[in-house]
Amino acid sequence: MPDVILHQYDTSPFSEKIRVCLGIKDLAWCAVDQPVIMPKPNLVPLTGGYRRIPVMQIGADIYCDSQLIVRELERRFPQQQLYPAGSEAFANAVEQMCDKAVFQSAVVAIFGSIGENVDPAFIKDREALSGQPFNVAAMKALAPFAITQIKAHAALLAQQLADGRAFLAGTDPCLADAAAYYNFWFVRAFAPGIADQFEDLAGFDAWYGRVTAIGHGKRTAMAPAQALEIAAMSQPDEAETLDCDARLQGMTVALSATDYGRDPIVGAFAGSTHFSLTVARDMPELGRVNVHVPRLGYSLSVA
Repeated sequence: MPDVILHQYDTSPFSEKIRVCLGIKDLAWCAVDQPVIMPKPNLVPLTGGYRRIPVMQIGADIYCDSQLIVRELERRFPQQQLYPAGSEAFANAVEQMCDKAVFQSAVVAIFGSIGENVDPAFIKDREALSGQPFNVAAMKALAPFAITQIKAHAALLAQQLADGRAFLAGTDPCLADAAAYYNFWFVRAFAPGIADQFEDLAGFDAWYGRVTAIGHGKRTAMAPAQALEIAAMSQPDEAETLDCDARLQGMTVALSATDYGRDPIVGAFAGSTHFSLTVARDMPELGRVNVHVPRLGYSLSVA
């Protein structure tokens, strides 16, 4: 049984970022397909209420947010590095740019093009997730501008590739490639015709093809009930705590995203690193699970 269980759905752009990272590392993993919209009865028991996708499960350790999932994959499976030596800050900067600015432009471009055909249930769900109106008319008006922004980001990537390198950090693919790729995959898959090629950006489309060819590693399917059973039969790894957070050990705290999908994860503070926060949750049906979130972009409050 592969160690890595990814709770995902195939149309999720952030899941695509992780799938490419799994391909770079050529890992075996199990895909647990979760619903695109709420309710998610086989996910929130694991996460304590966190509903965003993807979520990675390794036994009874639950990793929320694609940024933390990437770091944990690198820690556990160091082969074919996602952070090549000397490029850690570069890879993280590309990821931050793509997860924020490029993703927002992609959303506007896609739904400004196809918004009238979107299921009203999806619109209602995304309004609940973001806490803001899902304004199709506004996105339609902004779509031409969003497309110019997407191409401007593509031009930045083409500039990085201008010396003939195969991938953004050099000869081998890394996190920067996975992070830069997935928004263009998102747009090209779901709004064909608006940004299918950039023939005037030398090297970009060839790079896109090379990342596509990486694939997703060795994927098999797993039923949600089996993932829950694995969590129930496992014990989470022992978590370390930074000295600066020692006073929180064992206290009941709430972890929440600071951008959207702010449903709090409540549990006993169980660990921290410079990049992550961990709470332990005890449930009759699952036993103890440790839920991990990134430190960057998440708040902690004493419950």
